[in-house]
Amino acid sequence: MLRRTEDTSNDLQISQLIAAMSYALDMTEGQPQGHSARSCMIGMRLAYELKLPEDQWPALFYALLLKDLGCSSNASKVCYLFGADDRIAKGNLKTVDWSSRVRSLRYVSENVAPEASALQRARQFISVVAKGPAKARELVQLRCDRGATIARALELPEATAVAIRSLDEHWNGNGYPDNLEGERIPVVSRILNLAQTVEVFWAQHGIEAARQITIDRRGSWFDPSMVDAMDPIFNDEAFWGRMLQADPIQEAMKFEPAQHILASDDATLDRIAMGFSMVIDAKSPWTFCHSTGVAEVAVGIGMQLGLSMYELQQLNRAALLHDVGKLGVSNLILDKPAKLNADELAVMRKHPSFTFDILNRVDGFRRFSELAASHHERLDGRGYHRGLPGEMLPKAVRALAVADMYEALAAKRPYRQDLSSEEVMTILNRDAGKGVCPEALEALKAFVAESHFVPYQLAA
Repeated sequence: MLRRTEDTSNDLQISQLIAAMSYALDMTEGQPQGHSARSCMIGMRLAYELKLPEDQWPALFYALLLKDLGCSSNASKVCYLFGADDRIAKGNLKTVDWSSRVRSLRYVSENVAPEASALQRARQFISVVAKGPAKARELVQLRCDRGATIARALELPEATAVAIRSLDEHWNGNGYPDNLEGERIPVVSRILNLAQTVEVFWAQHGIEAARQITIDRRGSWFDPSMVDAMDPIFNDEAFWGRMLQADPIQEAMKFEPAQHILASDDATLDRIAMGFSMVIDAKSPWTFCHSTGVAEVAVGIGMQLGLSMYELQQLNRAALLHDVGKLGVSNLILDKPAKLNADELAVMRKHPSFTFDILNRVDGFRRFSELAASHHERLDGRGYHRGLPGEMLPKAVRALAVADMYEALAAKRPYRQDLSSEEVMTILNRDAGKGVCPEALEALKAFVAESHFVPYQLAA
């Protein structure tokens, strides 16, 4: 366990870190960046109109920003079920009344296997319909349970975790996962559901469409009293002007309950990095615990290379979050049971730049954003996303790159046979001096020998 170092971060608010990371959740859900932050603005304004007791505001604030914490956990299943880009299928679902069988069937027909032949699409449609509501409930349950689990790992208020779990409950009892009805649904969850729906329809179709959807779903999806409380908000032109600001995070921060603003510290940064590594690794069944495995190995290599405690601390966080950009890549590519074609590879190669863009949004993570985004760089300059030559790659980057390659080779993958520890090292040895730093590779061998580290897939 790394000790606390000089990297104190108490000039940062926890909410700023979480809000910046919510952009990754927006990508995973197929929503425009800033969706969660704007939903937060709507939900907090609604809480004011409802005169929600102020002691519930902190839980609501974090729940609004992190309502989609569990979104990656069912991405692979959605992709497989529909034979489609999970982000597009998820994004389209946000505008559908999926509790209506007619609208649900229309949604399925419009989203299954879009690139397939008519016969294949028909078969996929029949397969989805045959699985019916039971499959839908399973997907929502998976998402809700995972979201609540990660919220607790982040040590957020218990009411935040509970609210996230009940995000998709409906006022009439036809929601998921527990068919809660009326006031049995936590009040924070009711605000979340309404706020995110208003944001989606406002963003796609404008203010009148957002107003109309609340009227249409009043008493079915939404608490009637909350729909009524939206009236003064819909009529507030200044508020919607703020929603159009280029940086919705800064606008959302203005709604944070002043008496509950919390400063972050090293432990907070570590906790958020670990929590979001859980989101990242849930995106694909083939990357279970990949980020934590890479972090353990990278820090072990870094210690062998003589990195300072501060450098090791940054390396650990960078390793935990190095693949956050993969949340913006379809599972059609991530889970493909064969080698990627040129177009797919080009998309996959964008994920380090996505990682940089996400982490670079806030000071607490900006310090290691370049390091995290450099995990596919090579000594010969043929890596990505920047294609940097070896002399521009510091020890921490070399350690992370070797750790990532080692863990990925040791892991199970859908397109190749499993590799033994000896086979993994043989492959890495062949690339030493060209792609892999020989010094970092020797440090890896020393770390494995001393720690008896066993990659999680090989431990069974």
